[in-house]
Amino acid sequence: MATPRIVFIGYVWPEPRSSAAGENMYNLLQAFAQHGWQTTFLSAASDSIHQVDLTQINVNSQTVSLNCSSFDHLIESLQPQVVVFDRFMIEEQFSWRVKKVCPQALRVLNTEDLHSLRSRRQQAIKKPQAATTDFTDSMTQRELAAVLRSDLTLVISPAEYDLLSQTFGVPPQQLLYLPLLISAPPGHSVSFEERNGFVFIGNFRHAPNWDAALQLKEQLWPAIRAKMPTAQLSVYGAYPAKKVTNLHNPAQGFHVKGWVEDARAAISQHKVMLAPIRFGAGVKGKLVTAMQCATPSVTTSCGAEGIAKTSSSHGTDGQAGWPGAICDDISQMAEAAVYLHNDVTGWQHASMKCAAIVAAQFDTQTHQRNVESAVTDLVSKSEQHRSGLFLQQLLWHESLRSTQYMSQWIEAKNR
Repeated sequence: MATPRIVFIGYVWPEPRSSAAGENMYNLLQAFAQHGWQTTFLSAASDSIHQVDLTQINVNSQTVSLNCSSFDHLIESLQPQVVVFDRFMIEEQFSWRVKKVCPQALRVLNTEDLHSLRSRRQQAIKKPQAATTDFTDSMTQRELAAVLRSDLTLVISPAEYDLLSQTFGVPPQQLLYLPLLISAPPGHSVSFEERNGFVFIGNFRHAPNWDAALQLKEQLWPAIRAKMPTAQLSVYGAYPAKKVTNLHNPAQGFHVKGWVEDARAAISQHKVMLAPIRFGAGVKGKLVTAMQCATPSVTTSCGAEGIAKTSSSHGTDGQAGWPGAICDDISQMAEAAVYLHNDVTGWQHASMKCAAIVAAQFDTQTHQRNVESAVTDLVSKSEQHRSGLFLQQLLWHESLRSTQYMSQWIEAKNR
């Protein structure tokens, strides 16, 4: 039997030590490589200082160019049975080329999160008076079109699965719920007595993380220090711009420490994760990582989305099951944070909930097996699968392929 071949086209090079998205992609690649697939990762992104060496998990990698037919020759030489597009912008750029050269290849969209949902929430924070809920913005339409053009879309959050299937009517056979692939190495649980202070972590190239850090500095941290004048906070994360490092103020107990080699070791030194996230989408990796470290967390309803859930068949716990507190009011967040930091019984009670949530929702090895099995099954019946996707057929009509023609125009212009 011939070795199955899969190609991933990434928006950026995987950085598993910089972000949950990077770790998710790394584990997604590993899911296929360890099951015997010939796995290749392509990207047009520039090299980054924290990118991982993919050869260590038996994945080949190569740089590609945007708006260039050299990609067509490369993908034809690879002859993949499956191509995974990382985020909808990559699907727009490359899916038509894949369809032209390798029409039988299964096309899979990896959302990471719904970018359009995150963008809408960000705009609602910036201009609340202009916020709408009718999903008529162009990014939503573009992302939904990418979902419908694809044979399968990997959805990381139960809330986003419900949005796509119930609100937008995406056929369920085009969706696969795949929880965040974020695996923790085995380690000992650090006791309450061995920990001190509060912690925040996040890749600062991601807008919700910068906004959360600013909320910490200007709103939540002053409220905590008013109740606990000696409180200390450590802020970790990759790519801290000057506006981030300028928040550093030891006199206020606010310590910006930047990138760390081992995020879990850093988080485990502290008693409570603070995550005043005002907008975002998907699943917030910092909160799952905190749970892997048995570290209670205080966050918002937006921060807990995709983990704490009561209405979806894919979710488990709501507020009652959260290992800490879910609050959208700054004063309530401060009160919960100080309580968890200072009360050993309350902290231990919250800490004990962490392992159950991780085991129930984020068993990476199980989900790696599930996604590889689902994709393998779909490859075997791709023709039958596509025959019932009428909206997909419509969106591939030549009158609706503006991204292809724009790319071809740019390539011709660049000659």
